[in-house]
Amino acid sequence: MIRPILVVGNPVLRQKAKRVSQIDKSIQRLIDDMIETMKAAPGVGLAAPQIGVPLRLAVIEVEDKITVIINPEIVKSTGQVELDEGCLSVPGFWGRLERAERVSVKALDRNGKEQRIRDADGLLAQALQHEIDHLDGHLYIDRLDTLDKLQRSEPLRKREADARRDSEAAEEPPAEEL
Repeated sequence: MIRPILVVGNPVLRQKAKRVSQIDKSIQRLIDDMIETMKAAPGVGLAAPQIGVPLRLAVIEVEDKITVIINPEIVKSTGQVELDEGCLSVPGFWGRLERAERVSVKALDRNGKEQRIRDADGLLAQALQHEIDHLDGHLYIDRLDTLDKLQRSEPLRKREADARRDSEAAEEPPAEEL
């Protein structure tokens, strides 16, 4: 079931989420709902507080692989990288911020088995940090020096149309030189 995503201003987004004490049918259903909601949004990740459930649980999809993290903890981070970042709970905007370049995370998977995600980098590292921030009651905009640095996102349809136009232009043969 697709659930509504809370937006900035909702107090649940600012609470530190509670640990999941037991992985039962209701948690499994919540995970399934979160995956469906994330895909429909569409997004790269979704934390339970974003749908009004203050539990330490998040889902991430990178390169067609879904990662479920329950009670996650960053155990190691290295390097610094500057990234563009947006959020389903801050619709219509993105900002440039610094995050760790690589992270290692320990968490439970959806079956309650301990998992370690070692030296994640790229989009997975960014998503892990972003979603764990949500579980601690933080939004990416809290990492900006000033909200003046927020950029307005173009509507998705315009971005898709621009991408299509650019790829069609790249396929056209170059004009004859005179």
